Amino acid sequence: MSKVCVILSGAGHLDGAELRESLFTLLTLDQRNISVEVFAPDKDQHHVINHITGEEMPEKRNVLIEAARVTRGKINPLDDLVAENFDALVIPGGFGVAKNLSDFAFNGTTAKVDKKVNEVILHFHATQKPICALCISPALLALTLQGKEPEVTVGNDEDTIKILEELGANHFKKSITDFHFDEKNRLFTTAAYMYGTGKLANVYEGVSKTINAFCDFLEGKEVKIEKGKN
Repeated sequence: MSKVCVILSGAGHLDGAELRESLFTLLTLDQRNISVEVFAPDKDQHHVINHITGEEMPEKRNVLIEAARVTRGKINPLDDLVAENFDALVIPGGFGVAKNLSDFAFNGTTAKVDKKVNEVILHFHATQKPICALCISPALLALTLQGKEPEVTVGNDEDTIKILEELGANHFKKSITDFHFDEKNRLFTTAAYMYGTGKLANVYEGVSKTINAFCDFLEGKEVKIEKGKN
């Protein structure tokens, strides 16, 4: 049985992990009988956002404690992640990726990735283990794998695409229900809620299709790409 680690960035799409993407990811991995362990940084979030008003709130929350809401408490501190113990890595999206796992939301091309996240991504890439990144998470790949020409998709967000290309990534525009597979770097990416208020069923289709292709690859099966795509 393959063993996959999932990194979450909190709970809530404006300041943590995107909940629907996270749950669709965990559900699909479970349906494929993949062994999963979930991790999150044990540190304060960059800030806390009221998800009704979109305004910043005058309080502090811990990324690990918030992410534990997604997993019913079954989660580990990111510092405890031993990459050698896993066959693959998945990072769901949400603004927490760009605020808690990195400072991409604020600094773009000069952003820094969390030291441990950077270390984990580099390990999986160097050992040719597949990585799956959803929504804005491909930005972490662009930042960490500079010089490796990673192929990614973040949908049709032109501002983000421009930044990723300036970092040396090759961007492929894909629909909300599709994904991109970078065979050379073993990267699976899908846009999900980079399409904003995308229909829930379409987000599920895109995430589940991506995770299933990712699982096929782990099991040594051919990755099925829609005709005329990639």
